Amino acid sequence: MRDKVEHLLAWRKLEKDVTSGLLGSDFEKAELSGVSKNAKDAEGDAKDEVWGDYRYVVIADNKEPDGVKVIDLGAGHSSSGESLCGRVIAALKSEALLNESVGAGFIQRNWPPALKQSGAWPLSSLRKSFLDGSLTRLVDPDAVLRVKVAEFVGKSEFGLSFGLKPDGTYETVWFNEAITPDDVSFEANVFLLTKERAKEFMTGGGPQPPAPPPGPGPQPPVGPEPPIEPPGPPGPTQVTKTVRLAGTIPPELWNRLGTKIIPKLKSGSDLSMGIDFCVTINAEVQSSFEAELRQILSDLGLQEKVTIG
Repeated sequence: MRDKVEHLLAWRKLEKDVTSGLLGSDFEKAELSGVSKNAKDAEGDAKDEVWGDYRYVVIADNKEPDGVKVIDLGAGHSSSGESLCGRVIAALKSEALLNESVGAGFIQRNWPPALKQSGAWPLSSLRKSFLDGSLTRLVDPDAVLRVKVAEFVGKSEFGLSFGLKPDGTYETVWFNEAITPDDVSFEANVFLLTKERAKEFMTGGGPQPPAPPPGPGPQPPVGPEPPIEPPGPPGPTQVTKTVRLAGTIPPELWNRLGTKIIPKLKSGSDLSMGIDFCVTINAEVQSSFEAELRQILSDLGLQEKVTIG
């Protein structure tokens, strides 16, 4: 294969030098066409050699005794109408080692036993399972999982949560509601929840803090009760401060507000939020644009709270 490629590169260089006039112009027409023909033939020979040499695909597979799986692609030819990468992808799909998408049933069947009790699978770990071959491989794991997780949540097949608290609950749980793929992020504090677990959190039936241990039973009186001391001076009152965030945020970070900033703000009290959007549009579509915005606000129940100017 090395010799074929070197032969191709040599003919290409000669063709370039001839056509650019670097070697002069004293060439017959037949000689010029012969150089081009030889360069084209060399390219075909190099392609055939590559297709012939790249015959085997070796991938990591924990199910194999030696940890790798070898797939024989068989004899191939560059004139088959497909690319070499396409040929490899087709072979992986035929061996059920690569898929375009994944369904909720597949994830349910392959839910790790260690996570069955908690019912929460970190999305970063789920993504890794599709990358290292623990589960089936996906052509584009990030894009597929973002779309499918959003679909699972909307269809009540799974829940999505983020912001794990010390008591085992979450800052936010999404279940049976429409979310976008941009809301799905592969971070350590984002979890895919089973349907049953998501329902528990949505109805307030998630993990509860342990009850305090029972106090001692009634004791017989030992003597006269001591006189009640007058209350002392009141302790220092808690001093509170109000923190306000203001500024502009680039569009690519808007979806991350719900997973980063808002949960942090919710740890305080008296949280209030507003919006101030400004966009430039074509004057010809202003009426329809505003009508669509009003419909969206109506669907969200915000028609009385948000004005369009």
